[in-house]
Amino acid sequence: MKKVLTIAGSDSSGGAGIQADLKTMSGHKIYGMSVITALTAQNTTGVLGVLDSSPEFVELQMDAVFTDIIPDAVKIGMVSNKEIISAISRKLIEYNAQNIVLDPVMVSTSGSRLFMDDSIDMLINKLMPLAKVITPNIHEAEVLCGFEVESKEDMKNAALKISETYSGCILIKGGHLAECSDDLLYADGVFSWYEQSKIDNPNTHGTGCTLSSAIACNLAEGFNVEESILNAKKYITGALKANLNLGKGSGPLNHFWNIK
Repeated sequence: MKKVLTIAGSDSSGGAGIQADLKTMSGHKIYGMSVITALTAQNTTGVLGVLDSSPEFVELQMDAVFTDIIPDAVKIGMVSNKEIISAISRKLIEYNAQNIVLDPVMVSTSGSRLFMDDSIDMLINKLMPLAKVITPNIHEAEVLCGFEVESKEDMKNAALKISETYSGCILIKGGHLAECSDDLLYADGVFSWYEQSKIDNPNTHGTGCTLSSAIACNLAEGFNVEESILNAKKYITGALKANLNLGKGSGPLNHFWNIK
């Protein structure tokens, strides 16, 4: 069995964070493990509070995983302060972690800010260089590139700007585009579009966590980046089209839609 580690925050309502990641891994028949960077009190309507793990305890969790069950891929989600980012970076280098997918979680689906401004430089300079793929949404791409992204042409310009400081694969998610939900992959100087029409479902809590985890699962199985993204897109499309409807706000996906 392939193994994937998620390094992320906990979502008490189960729709995003490590809960979404572990459900996604189970949906892919992958053995999932977790390193919890923060506890969040949240639900489908918003985030009530965040309690960060200490950097030392994050390192201890990573030691426990990497010295016993070595992951075939690593997904990184919510890392809310620079001390935790530094700790994660050190341990990933120490254990020569492979197939790292970084979802630069800065804003929750409900619009709550999850990221401290002074951590952005640390994320860009310490964590991003270790990643094989990064998966920012449009709002996160704006933070990384420094200008507004409102169109598909803007997405291409953002990818080019981000590539000035990051040499890996850049997947900018287009879920916030007005007319479509096309995602853009920029890798090795080549643009590739993953076309997707809008899915009529307001329940999108945890979509970013789910997509990045699905990509990590596919990388762990030996698929290349392009194949991993395509497979992950098919998975999340099915999870959205299943039309699960839980909670009073933007509800979670059905991570087990593909299990009969």
